[in-house]
Amino acid sequence: MRIVIVGPCASGKTVLAERLQALGYEAHECAQEHSYVLTLWQRIARPDVLIYLDASLPAIAKRRSADWGEEYLAQQNLRLYHARQHCHLYVLTDGLSEEEVLERALDFLKTAVKRETSPLDLVETSVL
Repeated sequence: MRIVIVGPCASGKTVLAERLQALGYEAHECAQEHSYVLTLWQRIARPDVLIYLDASLPAIAKRRSADWGEEYLAQQNLRLYHARQHCHLYVLTDGLSEEEVLERALDFLKTAVKRETSPLDLVETSVL
Protein backbone atom coordinates (compact mmCIF):
# COMPACT_ATOMS: atom_id res chain seq x y z
CA MET A 1 0.00 0.00 0.00
CA ARG A 2 1.54 3.31 -1.10
CA ILE A 3 0.87 6.11 1.39
CA VAL A 4 1.44 9.72 0.39
CA ILE A 5 1.40 12.61 2.84
CA VAL A 6 0.65 16.20 1.85
CA GLY A 7 0.16 19.43 3.74
CA PRO A 8 1.61 22.89 4.25
CA CYS A 9 5.19 23.47 5.30
CA ALA A 10 5.95 22.30 8.86
CA SER A 11 2.73 20.34 9.22
CA GLY A 12 4.67 17.15 10.00
CA LYS A 13 4.86 15.39 6.63
CA THR A 14 8.52 14.39 6.81
CA VAL A 15 8.31 13.11 10.37
CA LEU A 16 5.18 11.06 9.69
CA ALA A 17 6.64 9.56 6.51
CA GLU A 18 9.84 8.60 8.33
CA ARG A 19 7.95 7.09 11.27
CA LEU A 20 5.69 5.06 8.96
CA GLN A 21 8.69 3.90 6.91
CA ALA A 22 10.39 2.73 10.12
CA LEU A 23 7.31 0.56 10.74
CA GLY A 24 7.55 -0.97 7.27
CA TYR A 25 5.00 1.16 5.41
CA GLU A 26 5.66 2.53 1.94
CA ALA A 27 5.13 6.15 2.93
CA HIS A 28 6.29 9.28 1.14
CA GLU A 29 5.73 12.99 1.42
CA CYS A 30 4.72 15.01 -1.62
CA ALA A 31 5.70 18.67 -1.85
CA GLN A 32 2.31 19.55 -3.31
CA GLU A 33 2.32 22.86 -1.41
CA HIS A 34 5.07 24.13 -3.72
CA SER A 35 3.44 23.12 -7.01
CA TYR A 36 0.88 24.91 -9.13
CA VAL A 37 -0.06 21.51 -10.62
CA LEU A 38 -3.04 20.78 -8.39
CA THR A 39 -3.03 17.08 -9.24
CA LEU A 40 0.71 16.56 -8.70
CA TRP A 41 -0.01 14.22 -5.78
CA GLN A 42 -2.08 12.03 -8.15
CA ARG A 43 0.15 12.16 -11.19
CA ILE A 44 3.54 11.62 -9.62
CA ALA A 45 2.90 10.08 -6.22
CA ARG A 46 -0.01 7.82 -7.27
CA PRO A 47 -1.07 6.89 -3.72
CA ASP A 48 -3.36 4.17 -2.48
CA VAL A 49 -3.86 6.30 0.63
CA LEU A 50 -3.57 10.09 0.81
CA ILE A 51 -3.02 11.63 4.24
CA TYR A 52 -3.40 15.38 4.62
CA LEU A 53 -1.66 17.00 7.58
CA ASP A 54 -2.72 20.56 8.30
CA ALA A 55 -1.29 23.25 10.56
CA SER A 56 -2.08 26.86 11.40
CA LEU A 57 0.50 29.61 11.17
CA PRO A 58 0.91 29.85 14.98
CA ALA A 59 1.64 26.10 15.13
CA ILE A 60 4.04 26.36 12.19
CA ALA A 61 5.87 29.26 13.88
CA LYS A 62 6.37 27.11 17.00
CA ARG A 63 7.91 24.31 14.91
CA ARG A 64 10.26 26.32 12.74
CA SER A 65 11.36 29.81 11.90
CA ALA A 66 8.95 30.93 9.19
CA ASP A 67 9.81 34.21 7.51
CA TRP A 68 6.43 34.24 5.81
CA GLY A 69 2.91 34.99 6.96
CA GLU A 70 -0.74 34.18 6.42
CA GLU A 71 -0.63 35.23 2.75
CA TYR A 72 1.96 32.59 1.88
CA LEU A 73 0.11 29.96 3.93
CA ALA A 74 -3.04 30.87 2.01
CA GLN A 75 -1.14 30.30 -1.26
CA GLN A 76 -0.02 26.89 -0.02
CA ASN A 77 -3.57 26.03 0.96
CA LEU A 78 -4.77 26.93 -2.55
CA ARG A 79 -2.15 24.62 -4.04
CA LEU A 80 -3.27 21.90 -1.64
CA TYR A 81 -7.01 22.34 -2.17
CA HIS A 82 -7.41 19.41 -4.57
CA ALA A 83 -5.43 17.07 -2.32
CA ARG A 84 -7.46 18.11 0.72
CA GLN A 85 -10.70 17.39 -1.12
CA HIS A 86 -9.47 13.90 -2.06
CA CYS A 87 -7.59 12.83 1.07
CA HIS A 88 -8.54 9.68 2.93
CA LEU A 89 -7.39 11.01 6.30
CA TYR A 90 -7.22 14.65 7.38
CA VAL A 91 -5.38 15.54 10.59
CA LEU A 92 -5.05 19.02 12.04
CA THR A 93 -1.68 18.72 13.77
CA ASP A 94 -1.95 21.85 15.93
CA GLY A 95 -1.50 20.77 19.53
CA LEU A 96 -0.64 17.17 18.63
CA SER A 97 2.69 15.50 19.34
CA GLU A 98 4.51 13.57 16.63
CA GLU A 99 3.43 10.38 18.40
CA GLU A 100 -0.24 11.43 18.41
CA VAL A 101 -0.14 12.17 14.67
CA LEU A 102 1.45 8.76 14.07
CA GLU A 103 -1.21 7.06 16.23
CA ARG A 104 -4.02 8.67 14.22
CA ALA A 105 -2.47 7.53 10.95
CA LEU A 106 -1.90 3.99 12.27
CA ASP A 107 -5.43 3.77 13.67
CA PHE A 108 -6.81 4.73 10.29
CA LEU A 109 -4.61 2.24 8.43
CA LYS A 110 -5.39 -0.57 10.90
CA THR A 111 -9.13 0.08 10.62
CA ALA A 112 -8.93 -0.48 6.89
CA VAL A 113 -7.09 -3.77 7.37
CA LYS A 114 -9.42 -5.04 10.13
CA ARG A 115 -12.46 -4.39 7.97
CA GLU A 116 -10.72 -6.09 5.03
CA THR A 117 -11.54 -2.91 3.19
CA SER A 118 -9.42 -0.81 0.94
CA PRO A 119 -8.39 2.45 2.65
CA LEU A 120 -9.85 4.11 -0.42
CA ASP A 121 -13.30 3.11 0.83
CA LEU A 122 -12.73 4.89 4.15
CA VAL A 123 -12.51 8.60 4.70
CA GLU A 124 -11.88 10.06 8.11
CA THR A 125 -11.49 13.56 9.42
CA SER A 126 -9.51 14.01 12.58
CA VAL A 127 -9.66 17.45 14.15
CA LEU A 128 -9.18 18.58 17.75
